[in-house]
Amino acid sequence: MVSVPATDEVALKRRGFTLALLTAAYFFSYMDRQILAILQEDIRRDLLLSDTQLGLLAGFAFAIFYATLGLPVARLADRGNRVNIIAIALALWSGMTAVCGLAQNFVQLLLARIGVGIGEAGSSPPSHSIIADLYPPEKRAGAMGIYSLGVVLGAAGGTMIGGTLAHFYGWRVAMFAVGVPGILLAVLIKLFVVEPRRGLSDPTQSAASHGDMPAFGEGFRSLFANRAAVHLVMGVTITSLIGYGHTAFGPSFMIRSMNLDKLQIASIVAPVGAVAGTLSAVGGGWLANWAAARWGLHTQAWLVLAMKAVGLPLSFLFFASSDPWVGVPIYWVSIILVNSYLGPTFALIQGLAPLRMRALWAAVTLLVINLIGLGLGPTLIGVISDALKPTFGVESLRWAMLTFAAATPWALFHYWRAGVWLKRRGA
Repeated sequence: MVSVPATDEVALKRRGFTLALLTAAYFFSYMDRQILAILQEDIRRDLLLSDTQLGLLAGFAFAIFYATLGLPVARLADRGNRVNIIAIALALWSGMTAVCGLAQNFVQLLLARIGVGIGEAGSSPPSHSIIADLYPPEKRAGAMGIYSLGVVLGAAGGTMIGGTLAHFYGWRVAMFAVGVPGILLAVLIKLFVVEPRRGLSDPTQSAASHGDMPAFGEGFRSLFANRAAVHLVMGVTITSLIGYGHTAFGPSFMIRSMNLDKLQIASIVAPVGAVAGTLSAVGGGWLANWAAARWGLHTQAWLVLAMKAVGLPLSFLFFASSDPWVGVPIYWVSIILVNSYLGPTFALIQGLAPLRMRALWAAVTLLVINLIGLGLGPTLIGVISDALKPTFGVESLRWAMLTFAAATPWALFHYWRAGVWLKRRGA
């Protein structure tokens, strides 16, 4: 039997490798989730779908299972082996992504997407919990920033790989190609990731890891009783509502309103966007750690506010542009500013969470984010676009995207209030 100190030493020695593997899993999660965006114009023509149906596939139909099943998975993660949960979930959603390529109609594709959502429910809550156990509070935002690379790189990877393969071989082959490799990654995670002891990087709280498991309702009550956490959840939810809507229909917008094709988006727009997103995630996490060390943790919330406020006018300019060689560079710059929020936000929430509720708090946060953000974001964009078609024709999607961007100040208010409450707590 391996002693606890020896296990702790191995877990900490491998924490960089563990973070890399968890980030890779998050990459596959987001790639499998967002590949629909670059393929949906082909799918729309092949299966004769409306924008509303496309929005449902990318949004609510996927999110309802992804979000709600995250709660029991998080409960299991707070008491069981998190590595096993992640490996099983990754194999499931990867397989279901490949199955999407077999769909012959809307209902079949809908059911396959639901399967992807069910699998992906087992990814983020246990991953957040493992990262929080491996990295102390002063380094957590940076680690979460690296983990959040899965979002930007996964979306870019899905666009690049999916768009290129769809251009040459069709959208069904693209689905198979991004689904199957995730099963191999699941095996690597099972073989090489060490389950860390709970509270390993929070020695002053480690005794709490041996207490009784808190009641399920207590997790909800404890989060929503914490005003800083509530404002963080609201801020990230509204930001995600806007982001998921824009991401789901971004390639369609560029195709319809900027006259780009799938291969141009896959080979030019997405690769540079991936670099910009990487700078945003890693740079945002580094800046958040630096700001916290200099002025306190509360400044991480205000840093998110400042960067998104500066990026908002650039988003408006991008969606108002018809010239891709003017609009797309503006889009690349905006990514650096507006995509830096995930690492600091999730790090702050994990820092506020009681030790035995970290996965549960992550799941509650993701439940709200995904039901409202992922569920409603793409769906509402599709509904608004269809509603505006009689007036604006092919430009209806542009106005739907601009409408969503205009909701950003609401998110900024909550990040400001989160910083206020964190400062009052002495953070």
